[in-house]
Amino acid sequence: MTQTKSNFLTVCLRGTSQVFFMENALTGAIFFVAMAYASYVSGVWATTIGAAVGIVVATLTAQVLDLDEGSIEQGLYGFNGILVGAALPTFIAASPQLWVYVVVGAAASTVFTAAFSATVTRVFGVPGSTGPFVLTGWLMVAGAYSFGGLDVIGDSPRLPTATTQHAMVIPQGIELVEIFFRNIGQVYLLGSAVSGAIILAGIFIASVAAGIAVVAGSVIAIIVSVAMAADPALVRQGLYGFSPVLTALAVGVIFLRPSPRVALYAALATVVTVFVQGALDIIVAPSGVPSFTAPYVLTMYLFIAPKKLMVPHPHKPVAGHSAGTEPASGGA
Repeated sequence: MTQTKSNFLTVCLRGTSQVFFMENALTGAIFFVAMAYASYVSGVWATTIGAAVGIVVATLTAQVLDLDEGSIEQGLYGFNGILVGAALPTFIAASPQLWVYVVVGAAASTVFTAAFSATVTRVFGVPGSTGPFVLTGWLMVAGAYSFGGLDVIGDSPRLPTATTQHAMVIPQGIELVEIFFRNIGQVYLLGSAVSGAIILAGIFIASVAAGIAVVAGSVIAIIVSVAMAADPALVRQGLYGFSPVLTALAVGVIFLRPSPRVALYAALATVVTVFVQGALDIIVAPSGVPSFTAPYVLTMYLFIAPKKLMVPHPHKPVAGHSAGTEPASGGA
């Protein structure tokens, strides 16, 4: 039986929901409500408009390039484009040139998604996920410094000095709740706790297991970042939580079969992501670009890659060969 082709709006909304690995048009529509609310509160609509442009351009590009129809239908060629569309207006001031930049960046993210699929996924069995978004975002924001028509306005993390070390600050009451939801909203670069709550509701509508994983990821991120005395200002904004949220969901529910052992594995990956977040924020700071979801991408790649084989290369000579002699074939 021939599968009925979905209308373009449905495909775009699925792509919107795929940022959290959901294939659900209603969830995608709820995510747009979350973005619109954040724009309404802040009075800045560029992020929501950019997200809409990004998902449309990325999806159209996939169709024009005649990429895998099943993947297009699932929204898998759209979610990186919507993140590019939301990110560029967040870090670059609005101008006519910015919107050209958004269109080109969203289209490029589709090509990069296909390239990741043909390389990283095919060779290593690791999903590209938001890797194409990170690569596109880094190149586009860094490139903006070269063009007079583009003004980079986002602040990258500062390099630490003796005066920027922080004491542990434990959030209390409503502030703790706000951080919990901002961790979720910041996946879409939204600093609104209400927007985070709306997004979480959309996730639970699509999958209860996914919603639980997101809750766990946000809680773990708060505990670890506070216990390690991360910058309280960044913790309050949810900037130590959005990548761990994605890691908890990806490793705990999406790419590995859920089980008690996988839950512990995902918890470890989530803790590691908080540390990687701190490291990458510092590493990319001199370049003047944000880390985006790179902490999640790097951690997820490393934790998903060994899902079929977790045997390290032997640290002893292969039988029949003396020490220091190169074996005829490598180990695992």
